Amino acid sequence: MSTTGSLPIPGAATPARRGSPRALGLAAGLLVLLAVLVLSLGLGARQLSPAGVWHGLLDPNAPEYTVVHRMRLPRTLLGLLAGTALGLAGGVMQALTRNPLADPGLLGINAGASAAVATAAAVLGVTSFTGYVWWALAGAALVSVLVYAVGGGRGATPARLALAGAALNATLYSYVSAVMLLDTASLDRMRFWTVGSLAGAQTSTVLGILPFVALGALLALGLARPLNALALGDDAARALGARPAAIRAAAIVAVTLLCGAATAACGPIVFVGLMVPHLVRALTGPDLRWLLPYCAVLAPVLLLGADVLGRVLGRPGELQVGIVTAVLGGPFFLYFARRGKARA
Repeated sequence: MSTTGSLPIPGAATPARRGSPRALGLAAGLLVLLAVLVLSLGLGARQLSPAGVWHGLLDPNAPEYTVVHRMRLPRTLLGLLAGTALGLAGGVMQALTRNPLADPGLLGINAGASAAVATAAAVLGVTSFTGYVWWALAGAALVSVLVYAVGGGRGATPARLALAGAALNATLYSYVSAVMLLDTASLDRMRFWTVGSLAGAQTSTVLGILPFVALGALLALGLARPLNALALGDDAARALGARPAAIRAAAIVAVTLLCGAATAACGPIVFVGLMVPHLVRALTGPDLRWLLPYCAVLAPVLLLGADVLGRVLGRPGELQVGIVTAVLGGPFFLYFARRGKARA
């Protein structure tokens, strides 16, 4: 009886051998994230050493305890959750649209959340995160359904979705600007939120965003294999037993949860969902089973790093994180857009 089928093929890489460099890279990313978390807890108007951060976290009698627990820890945890949400949303969006330069805002989901929050603040006087989050999710969900319908419903294609989202994105952000300019009281209340900020983070905000980000993250990670199949084309995906329409609908639900929660808590922060998946793809390749976990780890590194940079550069005040990510992301987008055009 031949046993050829049970023997390893010479020169063929085993799954474990192929995955180990990426696993080591993910572990290294976790170490970098840990270092950025310590920096976020330690840097600010009052600088703390790593030992001071440790005592501030664990010792209620330490002089650093109040600073760490009331100011730095909620801000850091909010940046961690929002970064994870935006990174995963970006990875899913780029896979869904088959566009490596796509951003979660491409389908207008961030704009829908922003428009709903601006309306709630200006018309109903909503000022708390508890009010913001439900309005943001409702706005994101409404725009998601609208984009899906305008893009062709069950027959939606990446190009149709992108065009429908771009049109709604421009319209809704124009509406947000008009609402803020016409209502100066709302503009005063939301001036930091409109540019994207972690400065007003509170423990209640972190706890409020956690279930939405957790549910969206689980759904996004669970879509890795189906989205891999969808990347081969609809016909090939159907041949593999996947349902393209259901996959796209589930992906939009995941992005709605992630972007809606992050936007409600921090405001519309741009380019995190664009930069991180694009950079990660150079490390992991197109396989979403690795790309999405990398995005979940490295996107908070970018967001918290930008927040720390804003505190350092803006002393004695600070630059809001949304401004820093926009400054970093604009040249990045132009460079890769032109490089892609040159290759075409």
